[in-house]
Amino acid sequence: MAEIKVPELAESITEGTIAQWLKKVGEHVEKGEYIVELETDKVNLEVISEESGVLTELKAAEGDTVQVGDVIAIVDASATGEVKEEAPTTEPEKVEEPKAEQDVKVETNAEPKVEEPVQDKKERFIASPAARKLAREKGIDLSNVPTTDPLGRVRKQDVSSYSDQPKQETKSVQSTKPMPEHEIGKPVERVRISRRRQTIAKRLVEVKQNTAMLTTFNEIDMSAVMDLRKRKKDKFYEQHDVRLGFMSFFTKAVVAALKKYPAVNAELQGDELLLKKYYDIGVAVSTDEGLVVPVIRDCDRKNFAEIEADILAVAKKARDNKLALSDLQGGTFTITNGGVFGSLLSTPILNGTQVGILGMHTIQTRPVAIDAERMENRPMMYVALSYDHRVIDGKEAVGFLVTIKQLLENPEDLLLEG
Repeated sequence: MAEIKVPELAESITEGTIAQWLKKVGEHVEKGEYIVELETDKVNLEVISEESGVLTELKAAEGDTVQVGDVIAIVDASATGEVKEEAPTTEPEKVEEPKAEQDVKVETNAEPKVEEPVQDKKERFIASPAARKLAREKGIDLSNVPTTDPLGRVRKQDVSSYSDQPKQETKSVQSTKPMPEHEIGKPVERVRISRRRQTIAKRLVEVKQNTAMLTTFNEIDMSAVMDLRKRKKDKFYEQHDVRLGFMSFFTKAVVAALKKYPAVNAELQGDELLLKKYYDIGVAVSTDEGLVVPVIRDCDRKNFAEIEADILAVAKKARDNKLALSDLQGGTFTITNGGVFGSLLSTPILNGTQVGILGMHTIQTRPVAIDAERMENRPMMYVALSYDHRVIDGKEAVGFLVTIKQLLENPEDLLLEG
């Protein structure tokens, strides 16, 4: 018998949630084959079997929280045939795990399937991992979700479409909290918060409580950067096979400003200040499951094309839920771009132990005084620097933002700095 245990995840992660079993009791597994997907605070990862054999027992069900080192399954290396399925500690969802998932587009406004007889609704069906996860978070019974997939697979789009339909009656998941009197008889939905969202909430509260956070603002005339991009974007794409965006300009400007104001690239450890001489910049990426901040390494040593390629790669991994823990660790400073969602102004919250974060915002055409006699409409962006006042004084914070403003309004200087 071989025990399948929850592996060491990361220094700061001690537990996870069973997102889905990739194998069921009675199935043969090969050594090194993935058998379960774990959801952690930061990423999802798959656990392999250390032995070949038959999966004889599941000791945790989908949705259960497990600790590092816990035994979650048993593989019998001597077994060769099918074994009788045994119920795990908590009864798992009685569904068949999906085969290799294909990228099939599903119309979200498709007609629902004809209602099956009651005795048939307990039949096993196929659903993608993403669909199962979303259904768990929204408290949706997958057997009620219609799909037009030719193989009958329930996809994430189906679950999203189903959850967006108007609710005719009150729906809730099991909860010990009594329903407030004003909610009785009214349509509400109680949704279980995902582990990642719980962690995000916890970390944000910790930052607010444990730092003296302030925010300072400035605005940048983006005319010169936009003109440079317009002139160079086609040639840049031909040479590097990646598009020239704003993030590489801001990343290089941040690196130059961090070199000028090293305290902004520091970390407070007790009564010591750790001044970091490297520049690993975190770039906030929004996903369906919440905000993650993958890190672009050694930005001071990379050119614009390398930075753009790295940002594109980690953003894709984040949205495909394929980030590794190493992608999220060790950042020295963070950039977040609320402008892609139309945000005009915000006060970003510090990321973990970092002492500074830069907020970018939407570019908006506004009248600007050129001199005492002239006004012109210019593409302007508000920028915000949130900082830990225990480490950084207001003078340094303002100087940091002014440096970024000067470099972006004169991008030729930025190229020289890079």
